[in-house]
Amino acid sequence: MHTREEKLEAFGRLLDVLDELRVKCPWDRKQTNESLRPNTIEEVYELCDALMKDDRKNICKELGDVLLHVVFYAKIGSETGDFDIKDVCDKLCDKLIFRHPHVFGEVKADTAEKVSENWEQIKMKEKDGNKSVLSGVPDALPSLIKAYRIQDKARNVGFDWEERSQVWEKVKEEIAEFESEVETMDKEKAEAEFGDVMFSLINAARLYKINPDNALEHTNQKFIRRFNYLEAHTLKAGKNLKDMTLEEMDAIWNEAKAQEK
Repeated sequence: MHTREEKLEAFGRLLDVLDELRVKCPWDRKQTNESLRPNTIEEVYELCDALMKDDRKNICKELGDVLLHVVFYAKIGSETGDFDIKDVCDKLCDKLIFRHPHVFGEVKADTAEKVSENWEQIKMKEKDGNKSVLSGVPDALPSLIKAYRIQDKARNVGFDWEERSQVWEKVKEEIAEFESEVETMDKEKAEAEFGDVMFSLINAARLYKINPDNALEHTNQKFIRRFNYLEAHTLKAGKNLKDMTLEEMDAIWNEAKAQEK
């Protein structure tokens, strides 16, 4: 791998390239924090997609795209006189050192769980106790990820089940309440109860150390693979999915499942 000097040189080159683009490229010159934001969201999702697929080549590429946005925002900050890339790096390093007293101080934390618990307590100290435990969860997070983060933050201050197996009674209770509301055909109440079902299942996943977002995405990709197999083999046979019976589609679906084992 590259030396520290080579890495610093490469980062300096990125800063120089962006400086030049900001002056000479009409598109780069007109960008603002607001105009870049949608592109940033897209780039982060593209990185997440590469990470999920463990596509090493694209992970490298997408990391570069995300890094460009970090540097770009810092460049805009320097133009307004608010901050520059040095401030960004310094604040990040200071925060990392402060939040890792088990590495840079005298605190002991032998497990990842203990580190996570300490992390939340330290963050509350940073805020001087003026903000709530859940205030650090961004409003713009996708709902599934937000639910997981809310529950995890509550856990870090002791608000959690004593035994993780206790969560299953809550899951069953929420499913029963959802079924009851569905029968009455009250859409608003049924939607509220379905939200409770999802929240309780996400809680169960967290307790059993399963990332629910990753789990759901793996299922999404599995369904896509199997459905694509079904569609391809249907067309190959000169048929149309709309003209097939459910039994015929199930037979091909089961072929796709068998190939994955």
